[in-house]
Amino acid sequence: MTASDAPAPTQSLQRRVLALLLLGYVFNFLDRQILSILAIPIQKDLQLTNEQLGLMGGIAFAALYSTLAIPIARFADRGRRVATISVAITVWSGFTALCGAANGFWQLFLARMGVGIGEAGGVAPSYALIADYFPPSRRARALAIFSLGIPIGSALGLFFGGWIATELNWRWAFAIIGLVGIPVAFAIRRFIPEPTLGALDAAPVQAGEQQPSFGAVFALLARKPSFWLLSFGAASGSICGYGLGFWLPKFITESLGLPLTQLGVYFGIIVLIGGILGIWLGGVLGDKLGGARPGAYALVPGIAFLLAAPLYASAFLNENLALGVILYILPYMLSLAWLGPVVNAVQHLVPPSMRGTASASMLLINNLIGIGFGVYFFGKLTDMLAPSQGENALYIALNLGLGFYVLAGILMIGASLTLKRDWYRAS
Repeated sequence: MTASDAPAPTQSLQRRVLALLLLGYVFNFLDRQILSILAIPIQKDLQLTNEQLGLMGGIAFAALYSTLAIPIARFADRGRRVATISVAITVWSGFTALCGAANGFWQLFLARMGVGIGEAGGVAPSYALIADYFPPSRRARALAIFSLGIPIGSALGLFFGGWIATELNWRWAFAIIGLVGIPVAFAIRRFIPEPTLGALDAAPVQAGEQQPSFGAVFALLARKPSFWLLSFGAASGSICGYGLGFWLPKFITESLGLPLTQLGVYFGIIVLIGGILGIWLGGVLGDKLGGARPGAYALVPGIAFLLAAPLYASAFLNENLALGVILYILPYMLSLAWLGPVVNAVQHLVPPSMRGTASASMLLINNLIGIGFGVYFFGKLTDMLAPSQGENALYIALNLGLGFYVLAGILMIGASLTLKRDWYRAS
């Protein structure tokens, strides 16, 4: 179906689109984050160091995931976003299944790179698609609902990854979870029509209008301080977000002595409840405050990041199982409040025909630094501290890494001062 033939975005169609894209994003993070719970048996089985785990969980995924996102998003911006997302889900699901066949570090490293290649085509086109199905007044909330795929997918990865690995082994966990995602790709291709670019904006893209070059998109973004402050602020927060997401299961099992199955449930509850509350709260506050004051789209995440750092530091000291759930949920909630507001703000820095590329450019910075450096940083720092600090090495590394949340908060507050000036307004 062509864009010109696409039906009007009724509420029923909007709900269907958002539900299917959310389901795809759930599998995106399920396949991405399952490694954090399986790292414990994988490290034992394949005799890997913390640094190797960090490389496999970070650079292996982030390198191609981040760099390929821009050319794929530009292809999708030509009106092929639904097909792009469908193919992307098929690719990353297949490579997730292949991870279960790895017999050494390099085989698993290359399979994770394949997951990154697939996932490069999923997020930015979905952001742009949502922007064409929802009006500006509801976009932050719609993007926040879509972003619920992060905690839901991460939690399901922890639940099922830990359970399958315990009942069978870590290889079967990869294989089963990878293959289950493929039917979602077919559902998205079949049941989501391709909408008209910018149909709900003041200046929709006209039929036959030439797609702006990447140079034109980058030139526009380069002139806007808000883009750089938002992107590097998100990246700084993601260093901690991805780093803690990968290494906290190991820290919790060492400090609380939980077996793998209980660990999956325990940390999964934290991720699910904290993530849903944080993402939804950020989206609601962004839409409520950002309509009259665009700077609120950055101020809300900035304050949340600054509060998350000391709350995490308090949680690391806890040795009580029940109390730990609450202590971890609060900072996890605050650390994800940026998603809806910031993604929405980036899309409003450019005209509709540039949204996919602008989102991919922000994701390039966020993911290359956040995933690529964050997971590796905590693993490498732990190995460096181990000779002198022994069992406390990971605890110290986690606390030192919280400084990136403080940096993220400062950058976001800076963006709140420039967003109103940089906001795109059709003439």
